[in-house]
Amino acid sequence: MTRIGVRVLLVLAIAATVSCDRATKHIAATTLAGVGSQSFLADTVRLHYVENTGGFLSLGADLPPAIRTGVFTVGTGLALVALVASAIVYRWTGWPLLGLTLFVAGGASNWVDRVAHGSVIDFINIGFGPIRTGIFNVADVAIMLGVSIVVVAELRRGAAGPPLPPVSTDGPESREAGL
Repeated sequence: MTRIGVRVLLVLAIAATVSCDRATKHIAATTLAGVGSQSFLADTVRLHYVENTGGFLSLGADLPPAIRTGVFTVGTGLALVALVASAIVYRWTGWPLLGLTLFVAGGASNWVDRVAHGSVIDFINIGFGPIRTGIFNVADVAIMLGVSIVVVAELRRGAAGPPLPPVSTDGPESREAGL
């Protein structure tokens, strides 16, 4: 794929991630806020409106507001910028770049909520019987998918082994081998 094609694909991934997240959060805010939990597919999927002031699984929600803002708004913003800068400096390509793009798009969409409202709208819960996920949103799915893609790509790269060293053609070994 050409560089332009890759860039178009990445822009589409960002636009799709942010658009879907924004749209579903708007729908959740207008249809689920103030309503009890709704259950679908034999209680496999629950929709329940929550404004999460903390991080993943509401971790840090009980921190004082100034610390929460520092960690989840300022810290997250700086981390997202650092990840993008790292991808540029180290010239990430392929699957790891797509994973990073999904991670940053999801993180940025949640970050915008934190800047604008001080919280993130979460509304999806999945599970079977007593085994359930925390409440999350579409941006969180993009973040987890992005991390998974990067991890799998790096594991596959590691399984392939390190690259072979270059073959020298001017040492005594090469002369013995007839090179």
